[in-house]
Amino acid sequence: MDFVDRYGPWALITGASAGLGAEYARQLAAKGLSLFLLARRTERLRTLAGEIAQDHGVQVEILSLDLTAPGWRKKIAEEIGNREIGLLVNNAGFGITGHFLAMDADRLAEMARLNVETVTMLARDWLPPMVKRGRGGMVILASVAGYQPTPYMAAYGATKAYDLMLGESLAVELAPAGVDVLTVSPGSTDTEFHQVAGISRSAMGHTAKAEKVVAQSLSLLGRRPSFIHGWRNATMAFSGKVSPRRLVAWVSGKILKSRLN
Repeated sequence: MDFVDRYGPWALITGASAGLGAEYARQLAAKGLSLFLLARRTERLRTLAGEIAQDHGVQVEILSLDLTAPGWRKKIAEEIGNREIGLLVNNAGFGITGHFLAMDADRLAEMARLNVETVTMLARDWLPPMVKRGRGGMVILASVAGYQPTPYMAAYGATKAYDLMLGESLAVELAPAGVDVLTVSPGSTDTEFHQVAGISRSAMGHTAKAEKVVAQSLSLLGRRPSFIHGWRNATMAFSGKVSPRRLVAWVSGKILKSRLN
């Protein structure tokens, strides 16, 4: 069974206007999937959709939508209609850095809704038809931040730990039904994340290219339940398992505090 037969004909991608989401759109279109792209920035979506349709000749539909606003689930269902979603890329999310008690409460709540509630409900809405068909897949974007305590990114790291556990658990639950789930944990990647999160890009050192993260993750879909991109990130995640958690939290806090804008 080729990629389109297994995960087509349509992929639903959230956070598709930039960064990893846009790169998933490009690479999935290159594999022959039609795309339903979700993000808040309409003009960016239109530009990306035009580029992909011209380069790959697939159908591309867009929906400008805030995935934390009331009624977002109903809106997606209405727009997608009877299109058959064979692959869900649960990519939308953002981070906040700084002292937890100094963070804006409304912004924290928005992050928790997007990184946790939205990811969960998208899975709940769009995985059942895949199970019924006996094929399909989901990619969840977590983070290496989900593998250890992250002082000065405390709530963000906690949301990504949730995403990691959700994805790895669903991979086991849904495998007998023929639905593949892969949780992807990038480290520092060349996207807009740093700007939104308030992290100094110059302090991050090596950053991975979005193209490489996406290409490797798609090659592993259906082959393993989770994936950490980059040997440095994998080493860091492993060290969190064998070192005392108090020490891991202290070291993580020192590093992250030094990288704040």
